[in-house]
Amino acid sequence: MVSRKVVGSLVCLSVVITLIWITVGNGKVHYLPYYLPCPEIFSMKLQYTEEKPIQLFPQLFYQQPRILPPKRQDVLTVTPWLAPIIWDGTFSPEILDSAYLPLNLTIGVTAFAVGKYTRFVGRFLESAEKHFMKGYRVNYYIFTDNPETIPNIQLQPGRRHVIVPVKKYPSWQELSMRRMEAINKHIAETSHQEVDYLFCLHIDMVFCNTWGPETLGDMVAAIHPGYFNVPRSQFPYERRSSSAAYIPDGEGDFYYGGAVFGGLVRKVYEFTKTCHMTILTDKANGIMAAWKEESHLNRHFLSHKPSKVLSPEYLWDDRKPKPPEIHLIRFSTVDKNYKEI
Repeated sequence: MVSRKVVGSLVCLSVVITLIWITVGNGKVHYLPYYLPCPEIFSMKLQYTEEKPIQLFPQLFYQQPRILPPKRQDVLTVTPWLAPIIWDGTFSPEILDSAYLPLNLTIGVTAFAVGKYTRFVGRFLESAEKHFMKGYRVNYYIFTDNPETIPNIQLQPGRRHVIVPVKKYPSWQELSMRRMEAINKHIAETSHQEVDYLFCLHIDMVFCNTWGPETLGDMVAAIHPGYFNVPRSQFPYERRSSSAAYIPDGEGDFYYGGAVFGGLVRKVYEFTKTCHMTILTDKANGIMAAWKEESHLNRHFLSHKPSKVLSPEYLWDDRKPKPPEIHLIRFSTVDKNYKEI
């Protein structure tokens, strides 16, 4: 009886002979292309902190989840691509803490305090210490062109703030266009070895209520508070086809705010790199997108869907009346005089 190995070898040999016969024509051998990847390519990657798998849930006692009726029937809680949309009442902080706290994660935050925006640093950090990722290690990376004006806020154990010097820019538009580049460079040089997750936030905002591990995900975006209840025809996307941030009419999921995005540090690295490249493409063509980096952010999330979406609770504007769908405001803009800053 012929063994399976012998049969397999004969089959493979016949396939090879057939390929050689097919590729020989008119006395010439047409070699099948075969590319051996250069090993140096695979060594050119950042050495991130070791990813920590989610632990099994310890024994907890809590109310049984109810399928019918859902707790929130007034809002969309999952996207068409099955990413959760985080609203108050859609998660259990206790269950999430029981899964994430044992991982000893370090969460990073980037915020830019340039020019007169240094005045917002104290309130930002003080509110973060009350509400942001309580019980977790946190690194606050404050990018500033005026380090001596940054206040020294008392932080909880395991939490620190780091001054990241940046050059002065002639306008806020230029700074906005450079933000992705600066974050990307800092991840490559420093923070990819220091944090597991990284959130990129605006400094002229304050934390009002708990912001916890429900926000952690591969790549996280936040719905802009000005456009969460309007049709996409009213979204301020970049509509010029000559821009790398172009989104045609009739396309788009949500309008995301540029003041909040984050995720796994390696994912944020790739995201900021891509956005920086599309910004450079526009600049080379003499174009500035309608809403600067926010336009490029929205274009990226159209083709690279975020794995988790934060409701406007995590990006609110206190100048707006609070609708009934917003049960809890967690992160909101500071009321300010734009003429002064």
